[in-house]
Amino acid sequence: MKRPAKTAANTMPFATQPGSAHPLGATVAKDGVNFSVFSQYATGVELLLFDGPDAAAPSQVIALSAEANRTFHFWHVFVVGATPGLHYAYRVDGPWQPENGHRFDSTKVLIDPYAFANSTALWKRGDACGHGDNVATSMRSVVVDPYAYDWAGDQPLKRPINETIIYEMHVGGFTRSPSSGVAAPGSFRGVIEKIPYLQDLGVTAVELLPVFQFDDSEARIVDGRRLTNYWGYSTMAYFAPHPGYCERAAMGAHLDEFRDMVKALHAAGIEVILDVVFNHTDEGNHMGPVFTFKGFDNSVYYYLVQNDKQYYYDYTGCGNTFNCNHPIGSKLIVDCLKFWVEDMHVDGFRFDEGSVLSRGPDGAPMEYPPVLWNIELDEALADTKVVAEAWDAAGLYQIGHFPGFRWGEWNGRYRDDLRRFVKGDPGLTGAVASRISGSADLYQWSGHQPVNSVNFITAHDGFTLNDLVSYDGKHNDANGEGNRDGIDDNLSWNCGWEGATDDAGIERLRAQQIRNFAALLLVSQGVPMMVMGDEVRRTQAGNNNTYCQDNPMGWFDWELVEKNADLLRFWKHMIAFRRSHPAVHRSRYFTGRVNERGLADIAWHGTELGQPNWDDGAARVIGFTLGGFAGEADIHVMANMYWEPLAMAVPDANGRQWVRAVDTARDAPDDIRPEGSEEPHSGSHYTVGGRSVVVLISK
Repeated sequence: MKRPAKTAANTMPFATQPGSAHPLGATVAKDGVNFSVFSQYATGVELLLFDGPDAAAPSQVIALSAEANRTFHFWHVFVVGATPGLHYAYRVDGPWQPENGHRFDSTKVLIDPYAFANSTALWKRGDACGHGDNVATSMRSVVVDPYAYDWAGDQPLKRPINETIIYEMHVGGFTRSPSSGVAAPGSFRGVIEKIPYLQDLGVTAVELLPVFQFDDSEARIVDGRRLTNYWGYSTMAYFAPHPGYCERAAMGAHLDEFRDMVKALHAAGIEVILDVVFNHTDEGNHMGPVFTFKGFDNSVYYYLVQNDKQYYYDYTGCGNTFNCNHPIGSKLIVDCLKFWVEDMHVDGFRFDEGSVLSRGPDGAPMEYPPVLWNIELDEALADTKVVAEAWDAAGLYQIGHFPGFRWGEWNGRYRDDLRRFVKGDPGLTGAVASRISGSADLYQWSGHQPVNSVNFITAHDGFTLNDLVSYDGKHNDANGEGNRDGIDDNLSWNCGWEGATDDAGIERLRAQQIRNFAALLLVSQGVPMMVMGDEVRRTQAGNNNTYCQDNPMGWFDWELVEKNADLLRFWKHMIAFRRSHPAVHRSRYFTGRVNERGLADIAWHGTELGQPNWDDGAARVIGFTLGGFAGEADIHVMANMYWEPLAMAVPDANGRQWVRAVDTARDAPDDIRPEGSEEPHSGSHYTVGGRSVVVLISK
């Protein structure tokens, strides 16, 4: 249902009515606003109304009565005459018994867990820690009507998952560099201005690092750099777009600016997937601030240490763990996802440390985790893409275990096996064959398919692709942690020199290695994911943990688009190759089916046909042929990660002509030939250069 936006001024004091328990949050009606929050153990709740984001004190305080304004564990009130734009918050009273899990503090000002926007104009994080009134420096929620937007017919795109190519990107970092040339750097509108670039690249979906509101207010200075919460993996508010990505945040325009971006991306045929963080919140551990869940009902919203509930189970590495499978926690998560799908038209979600969502109150994995199954079975989410990071910081690793057929998973095994293979480690032919063909060893046992595997070489967390081929070790000194942060086992190779170099030979090899990774990623079964800037050799100077680097180290340098145009061209044509050849993005596993030319749907080779050398511990070579059906081209791929050229056998074309589409050992433009300009190949063998990938197709 769509209702018109209301702009009338909010004049206090307001009259009130008892209101209703549902829906939770601030709900705009014809003659006012209904407010509802959950608290099982509270003894009193106050609704604070403010004249605006800069008001140091509330203009009206509405005390909710347990008799008139409480239904079960829901506290509610209807404010007659209130309209969108009203700023509000809560104070909640109850027992202060940390040892029993209760942290009620009637002096602390709390934002609404269901708020669509929150003002941070006066926010001071330190004042939300410990006891004491913080009203003068608190956040305030903003009443927003989520239905007051003209979608002009837009809907989620519902692209088949096997046709999806994901581009992981940071909304701020994508355009914050002055080199971006956009009118609104670092914003949702900045992304809109760069849509032609994404269209030209050919990706079908952007996966956005967290865009739910997070705290980027606190900073430290290291070597002249301002370090802050850049990635945004500690969420403050789950229904509110991050104000730092908005141009008119003070006016409560968060939803509209985000929706403008979604609508523009959809018009370009690009889906929007959000990286969401339900495993923990920004309230931290027992010493952290109180601004929402802790103050409403700490014992309900968090996993607490059972024998001393003043402390939090920390399965996330971030101080606390959200109680995902409590009915109220599960409801918030599902309500949140449905809001972003139904009212914000988002196409999918990637769940950070998704294994946490399978844990029960005692922290143990549940056989049937309610929240995961609710997401799987909810009809409103039935066409929504869902992807899990199938592990957490406490070591729970669940590749292949997420329920149903829709849950995709970041395939860390794909990343590791392909990294080792391309840098030249021997004896990996069997493992690489499994990864390229959709990781049946990880997924098929549970009835899953290749599309449950999200394949990636790099992600935001770790080296960029350029740095993967330029550094043997991490160089995280700029983070101010003595290079102790970030992982040490990067499976990287610097090609003969650590870091930047003017050596033309090393630079040529690095570019070739990047092309090798791109080619193998895009001919692998599953769902490929690439990272912002990898297509133009974006570097972080060897830093593999830029969580705090909201500066040029963490930004997309748009000058690289021209500087590394040949590599960008390779990625564009490789993506186009994948999109035009269904044989490399099947939705189901290979069965051995044979086409009319006698070629199986897949056949494995080494340097000779049908001899893949599975048991050869020294092998650095793999080849495979994909038989085309219903008029499709056959595809023959040869990957030689040995450092010398090798002659590799080519199957009989059976009345067709093999043509060369890709040879990563060649310089541009011969490294990849677009459709219609491929180079014919004749003969029973092809000499594959050292450390290179060749792709032939039959016509």
